[in-house]
Amino acid sequence: MKAKANVAIIGTGNIGCDLLAKIMHSKTLSCTLFTGRNYDSKGMRFARDLGVNVSNRSIDAIVDNPQICDIVFDATTASSHITHAPILKALKKYTIDLTPSLIGKMCIPCINSDECLNVPNINMVTCGGQATVPLAYAIAQLYPQVDYFEIVSSISSKSAGPGTRDNIDEFTQTTKKALLEFTHCKDAKALIIINPAEPPIIMNNTVYAILSKPDIRAVSQAIHEMVVKIQQYVPGYKIILDPIYNNSVLSVMSQVTGKGDYLPPYSGNLDIITSAAVAMAEKYATHAME
Repeated sequence: MKAKANVAIIGTGNIGCDLLAKIMHSKTLSCTLFTGRNYDSKGMRFARDLGVNVSNRSIDAIVDNPQICDIVFDATTASSHITHAPILKALKKYTIDLTPSLIGKMCIPCINSDECLNVPNINMVTCGGQATVPLAYAIAQLYPQVDYFEIVSSISSKSAGPGTRDNIDEFTQTTKKALLEFTHCKDAKALIIINPAEPPIIMNNTVYAILSKPDIRAVSQAIHEMVVKIQQYVPGYKIILDPIYNNSVLSVMSQVTGKGDYLPPYSGNLDIITSAAVAMAEKYATHAME
């Protein structure tokens, strides 16, 4: 049996903890370091209870012991990753960035995972990007002439922690850039709605495209083929409104229910980005061991 790849997680909030919970179930990854700033935080206690090696020295714990890991997940903030990225590059660590920093190569596993295996830093875009860009991409493959895409992601207030709230501007800009890059449309817009409803809502996403007289049957087939790919690493992803066309606007809606590894199932917005990140780490580990 091949050895597991060693990974470190920087950032001990909800995203870092959900990554850790998923890695504990992985057949190809082993978490050898969970590092942040506050040794007494809820995330640190969670990791210690699992018997995971922890540190309160953030990235310095990796700098002081580079051999501790092969892969690094950065689950901090966009501004922090600006500092972390060159350090991890110098250490030659395969870096998976879960912040909307726009530094690394944008990665949507169901679209470009193979292209992301040989670059030092990949960016997982945003939760909204992971949920909507694949659908926009499927539409654009059929209709490259689409000029405009707009996406709206609605998430529960309880699943939007300080990191999400502090990065709202980066969320919209990074998701917009991903739409432009993956679909080659002329313009795009991304919106996020943080809903305080009780009980908490499950993540819902709507994709709008302006185009002329699409073949709805062909669009629906392309969408559902893409959904099958997404479900390989996000089983709680599904279409809740099949493509409809009205007044030159094509619309389709998806929903994401989380696995419940660390966070409640309504936190699909966090689950989809951590699931995508772990899927890439596992693919990289397998690729590196071949």
